[in-house]
Amino acid sequence: MKKNEKLNIDFCGLKFNSPLVLLSGCVGFGEEYTRINGFSNKDVGAICLKGTTLEPRLGNSPHRISETYLGMLNAIGLQNPGSQVVVDEYLPNLDFSETRFIANLSGSSVEEYAEITRIFDDSPIDAMEINISCPNIKKGGLEFGNDPIMSAKVVEACRRATKKPLITKLSPNQTNIAENAKCCIESGTDGFAVINTITGMAVDIESRKPIIGNNQGGLSGPAIKPIALLKVHQVYQVAKQYNIPIIGQGGVTKIEDVIEFIIAGSTAVGIGTALFYEPLVCKKLNDGIIQYLKNNNIDKISDLTGTLQLHT
Repeated sequence: MKKNEKLNIDFCGLKFNSPLVLLSGCVGFGEEYTRINGFSNKDVGAICLKGTTLEPRLGNSPHRISETYLGMLNAIGLQNPGSQVVVDEYLPNLDFSETRFIANLSGSSVEEYAEITRIFDDSPIDAMEINISCPNIKKGGLEFGNDPIMSAKVVEACRRATKKPLITKLSPNQTNIAENAKCCIESGTDGFAVINTITGMAVDIESRKPIIGNNQGGLSGPAIKPIALLKVHQVYQVAKQYNIPIIGQGGVTKIEDVIEFIIAGSTAVGIGTALFYEPLVCKKLNDGIIQYLKNNNIDKISDLTGTLQLHT
C-alpha cells in the first residue's frame, strides 16, 4: 500500500484522501486558507463550509470572539449571504477535484431546514452537515439538538429532501447524546459530527458585563477535548451497530489528539480552532498519522477506529 493510501477513508460512501476535516466556521466558504503560502485543500479529506441559513444574516453584535485559557468563545451568529447565494456565487469558485465539500445547514424551523436541503441538493456539494444546535423559534427558542424528538424531525425532513449524505452535528449541551444519536439514525442520518461547541461565558471585570455581545458563546479549543472524546465514545456505542461514521472534533491540535479521537470511535477528525494559529497544521498531522501507523504496524488509519479497550 502506498504511503498516502494509508490515510484514505470511506465516509458515508465518499472517499476522503485524509481523515482530517476542516470544520464549519473556521474556513469560510472553502477559499480563505488557499491564500496562505503552503496551504492546500488537497491535504484534507473534506471541508465543511460556513453555516448557511435560508435568508441572509448579519450575525450577532460584537464582541463575537473572546480568547480563553486553552480555548476560544465565539458567537458569530451565523452571518452568511443565504443558501442560494452560496450555491450560485461561492460553489462555482471551488475546485471539487481537490477535496470533498460539505454544506452546513442551519434553520429556525423544520421547514427551513428542509428548504435549505433542497437548495443544496441541486448543487455540486458532496454532502450536508445539519447543525441542530439552532433555536427552534416555533418552540420558544429551545435548541433542536437538545431534544431528541426535535432532532429526529429535522433529520427526517432533510432526508426527504435529498439523497446526498447527511451528517448530523450533535450538541454536547444535552442530557443523553447517545439517545439523540439513535433517534437521528432511525430518521435517516448517514453520519455524525461530535461535538459542537460547549456553551460558555467570559466576563469583563471592569464593566461587569459579558465580553461576548451575545452574553454567551460556544467554547472550542483544547479545553473541551476530554468532553469531546467521551461524547464520541458514547455515540460510537450506538453508531457502530448501524455502521454510521463519526467526525470526532473538539480541541485537536497535535497528532496525539487525532489518534485519541480515532481510537475512541471516530472515522474522521475535525480541525478547527488550531487553524487560527497554525494554518499549516494538517500537513504535520498527516505526516504524524503515517508515522504512527508505521510505528505500530497498522496497515491503514481506518483499522484504528473504535479500538478503545475499557478497563473492566
